[in-house]
Amino acid sequence: MTLLICPGIHDPHLTQELLDSLGRSLPAPLIVPADQPPYSAVHGWDFLMRSQPDLASPLTVLAFSAGVVGAIGVAWAWYARGYPLRQLIAVDGWGVPLYAPFPIYRVSHDAFTHWSSCPLGGTTHGFYADPPVAHLDLWRSPHAATGWAVRPASGQPFCPIGLPAERTTAAAWLQQFLSSHLAPSG
Repeated sequence: MTLLICPGIHDPHLTQELLDSLGRSLPAPLIVPADQPPYSAVHGWDFLMRSQPDLASPLTVLAFSAGVVGAIGVAWAWYARGYPLRQLIAVDGWGVPLYAPFPIYRVSHDAFTHWSSCPLGGTTHGFYADPPVAHLDLWRSPHAATGWAVRPASGQPFCPIGLPAERTTAAAWLQQFLSSHLAPSG
């Protein structure tokens, strides 16, 4: 798996703190540089291609905040070229439309952000912090964000009230999905 990280507009050390909290089981990520506009799919794509990824390796995109805007464009470009795309995980991508034929998941710093994003797609599985945490704290310290992993039962719409939920942390949820055993290739 190739892991591309599209951070938001914040100090780059927050992304390193995220990676430290997720542990060493992840592949070495490609991180879009902080001097690039995070909302630009063109910059994200150029960085990815300059990084010489293995085009046969399934791509996972992990994005935060404004980085979600650029990340959806990068994921679509990768997918449109027929390269394998495992998933896009949007962390606090509130207000960003996330419709695609590939798996997209939302992780939110509170219930309102999560549920109000449901009409915009990307909600087959997800996580929201409860109690709420600060926006930047979700990225910097996902191990400290306790909340609910949600997954609709078969045949349910993406965002019904009362989804089956499991108590966990954002870090545990991310580790589960980044480990790739739940998200299909394609």
